[in-house]
Amino acid sequence: MTELGLPPFLVLSAFLFVCGAVCIATKRNAIGILMGVELVLNAANVNFIAFACFNPVFRMEGEVFALMVIVLAAAEAAVALAIILNFYNNHATVDVDKADELKG
Repeated sequence: MTELGLPPFLVLSAFLFVCGAVCIATKRNAIGILMGVELVLNAANVNFIAFACFNPVFRMEGEVFALMVIVLAAAEAAVALAIILNFYNNHATVDVDKADELKG
């Protein structure tokens, strides 16, 4: 256990989440939005590990959920980058505002 306690980890997680949400809301290209999503997922991981560290009953569950989020983030990044590369090959841009023809 650490002497810091739980609140500094929660503040760090909240800061990462806010940075990710702002990045998602303000970026116009797909790579920037993808980086924002990764920040939000990392904020969730910090929460899982912090609560697992400070609550010994749920130690294994927090670590397992964090590993599941890492796997989900890797799969999401691979699929999103494939879509972005395909869109770039067709339109020579990664600006998400140009993707209006993808609407159903």
